[in-house]
Amino acid sequence: MKIYNTMTRQKEELQTITPNEVKIYACGPTVYNFIHIGNARPICVFDTFRRYLEYRGYKVTFVQNFTDIDDKIIKRANEENSDYLTVSEKYIAEYKKDAKGLNVREASVHPRATENVQQIIDMVKTLEEKGYAYSTEYGDVYFRTNKFKEYGKLSHQPLEDLEAGARIQIGETKEDPMDFALWKGAKPGEPSWDSPWGKGRPGWHIECSTMAKRYLGETIDIHCGGQDLVFPHHENEIAQSECCNGVPFAHYWMHNGYINVDNRKMSKSLNNFFTVRDVAETYGYEPIRYLMLSSHYRSPINYSVDIIEQCKAALERLYNCRDDLKFLMENSPSGEKDGEDKIKEILLKNKEDFITAMDDDFNTADGITALFELARDINTNVSAKTNPSKELCEFALNLYNELADVLGLLYVEKDSVEDDVQALIEQRNAARKNKDWALADKIRDELKARGITIKDTPNGTIIV
Repeated sequence: MKIYNTMTRQKEELQTITPNEVKIYACGPTVYNFIHIGNARPICVFDTFRRYLEYRGYKVTFVQNFTDIDDKIIKRANEENSDYLTVSEKYIAEYKKDAKGLNVREASVHPRATENVQQIIDMVKTLEEKGYAYSTEYGDVYFRTNKFKEYGKLSHQPLEDLEAGARIQIGETKEDPMDFALWKGAKPGEPSWDSPWGKGRPGWHIECSTMAKRYLGETIDIHCGGQDLVFPHHENEIAQSECCNGVPFAHYWMHNGYINVDNRKMSKSLNNFFTVRDVAETYGYEPIRYLMLSSHYRSPINYSVDIIEQCKAALERLYNCRDDLKFLMENSPSGEKDGEDKIKEILLKNKEDFITAMDDDFNTADGITALFELARDINTNVSAKTNPSKELCEFALNLYNELADVLGLLYVEKDSVEDDVQALIEQRNAARKNKDWALADKIRDELKARGITIKDTPNGTIIV
């Protein structure tokens, strides 16, 4: 299995610290609002990456944090005449609702910054003792960027280029514009914790370094997040972690590409800002997940109404294949037949193609293609076959669900058919058998009026 490493800018064979185990840290949301569709991409992409690693036999420890104390959270609390804890709890709950809708599994650990304040203080103290950090008269503590000679190695920019765009904000007393905050001295009315430098709160970057160390160790296998985090967030994490611990922070760095809306950068000023909740209310959650996986994770993707409609239609085709197969399995005789072993070989070739795609830098786009090829071969060699065996149908269905589950797709189960609906379908089947086409059409129209669409197949009538 090869993955692209942002640090080395090339694909590398995955070699984990402990054989058959993978330790992953994924940067999670700052919980002050509903997540937007840009946030959904890393959430869906790295959930699928985790699923695939587990599918390939790895034991995965997946840590994703919640930033529950931050300037944006404090600002939202002030706007709502509330407090940071109420705001963060509210939006963690909203995040979990959206994540569940997107079929994202809960992390092995979901640590919060406020649950790790002592560990953060301990790391900052170590950096200060080693000369990599300094405090100011206002109770702020900064990291001395110039002292870490490898600063810029992830973003592949020399320090002098990075310094060109650096500024000292009003109220900051840094030694150098490139220095960044590890600890922020308390301002009037803000939440704070006791520390050796007086009351204050953690800086943004230090929380991830601290939690990765606490829950995964000083060196982890994979650190991942959106492309926008490469600099300065992940660059700063590397600096403070490696200076504190004296060992490499992460062996592999994975970053997903940006998402645009109607081919333009998403922003509130352009009025093209969409939350996951907004989109899901109209199209459902699953088309969003499908969109996030339909292109290679490192490529930029575009969101538009037309594209999300295409995703919804693509999912419908995949569901139709499965529904046809389920119906066929329930109505097929037991006992495998001659030639069915050959059909199984044809279907298994799609599984090989799926694994080949996913092993090559986690190519979900080609993985989805392999799933569609499997659907085509099922339709051609199983669903269109006269009286296939129950065993062949079950084999095909299990394989189909196996690959879909790795991608986290096809997770919405349709409601069971009510008895009266099933009775109408059986009545219509009898009418068609008796060539009473008028009655058959009448029943079809009645079902359609109730929002139930049916499809006649060589093996019977199914609900689509």
